[in-house]
Amino acid sequence: MPTFSHRLERIRSRITDACARAGRDPRDITLIAVTKTKPVEAVQEAADAGVTDFGENRVQEAVTKIPVITGENLRWHLIGHLQSNKAKLAVEHFALVQSVDSADLAARLNRLAGEAGKILPILLQVKLGDEDSKSGMDEAELVNVFRQVRELPHLRIDGLMSVPPFLDDPEAVRPFFRRLREWRDAINERFPETPLKELSMGMSHDFDVAVEEGATMVRVGTALFGERNYP
Repeated sequence: MPTFSHRLERIRSRITDACARAGRDPRDITLIAVTKTKPVEAVQEAADAGVTDFGENRVQEAVTKIPVITGENLRWHLIGHLQSNKAKLAVEHFALVQSVDSADLAARLNRLAGEAGKILPILLQVKLGDEDSKSGMDEAELVNVFRQVRELPHLRIDGLMSVPPFLDDPEAVRPFFRRLREWRDAINERFPETPLKELSMGMSHDFDVAVEEGATMVRVGTALFGERNYP
């Protein structure tokens, strides 16, 4: 079984190769280690190996890990659906909330961030497929929500996030990644005074293609830690 360090090096090498194919700089890609269901010991091993960005799907799971993981410049990303009753904890514990999928949720986060005296970076979550199980806005909603949220003083929209349909062939996912990039670029053309940089897209089986299509953040769990262990 490869060590965590070997798996990490392999993933970074694949990111570098994908950047070379696309004419991009690997330093522009943030690798987010997805730690859902993983024990504290595994997360600490990742931090010790040099991982700085971690993604959690559930607020209640994250708050048990964040206070005990040690390392320099660690950043925690909320990448799962955020229930409004968990918004206060999200504001307190996460450096970036990637899963803002409505104007109402954004307004709540803005109020709580204001009470905490901070500006919270967020991504707007876009729904690219027609899966009922996936959260996110469609194209029409995205423009309207962006217009509203960019006026909120305690939120900063850094970009877009999506979880496209899972398809066995990574090449089949490429059109979804391309569409997210095109949506971001269209928003930047329409609202050049508040440009979006980040595109959070791509996971363990398809992050190479996502990087080729413009991802700035890739969310990798299984390829780093192995299969998830569900109770």
